[in-house]
Amino acid sequence: MIKTILFSIIALVSLNMVAQEINWVTLDEALALQKKTPKKIVIDVYTNWCGPCKLLDKNTFHNPDVVAYVNKHYYAVKFNGEGNEVVTFDNKTFENPNYNPANANRRNSAHQLTGYLQVSAYPTIVFIDEKGKVIAPIRGYKVPTELELYLKMFKQDDHKTIDTQEKFNDYYRAFKPEFEG
Repeated sequence: MIKTILFSIIALVSLNMVAQEINWVTLDEALALQKKTPKKIVIDVYTNWCGPCKLLDKNTFHNPDVVAYVNKHYYAVKFNGEGNEVVTFDNKTFENPNYNPANANRRNSAHQLTGYLQVSAYPTIVFIDEKGKVIAPIRGYKVPTELELYLKMFKQDDHKTIDTQEKFNDYYRAFKPEFEG
């Protein structure tokens, strides 16, 4: 009896841990996957030293509702905005020529892709459409219900009809979050 209960608890905890992980891929992998099965891409642009980036990962990207929605509707990419990865995007190659390995966990030079994606602060969540074109960079830490608005707005292409601040404000006021947390 006790073994059965213990096994059940372990199974539930294990299942819960698995269920709370976003399927992160590289940008190259996401772009390749898009060619086979078109989906939008969400890119978490972070740095190793950024406190709000760590909170976004811990509190938002591990939220079960966010995990389920992102895994179902997006290809998810984590990209170090000050890393030294060589990336090809939009038929261009981007790198970080001034990267200093000694500063890997401190402020470093910005990767060329961050400028191309209009990232000016960390964290920034960049949304890419099914054709590999940038929709928008969303700056700053977002709790699950704040991110939900953008995840759903871009997934449903609602942003295509929002061309003024007033229309965004109306959309924001009318939005009913369903995610917990």
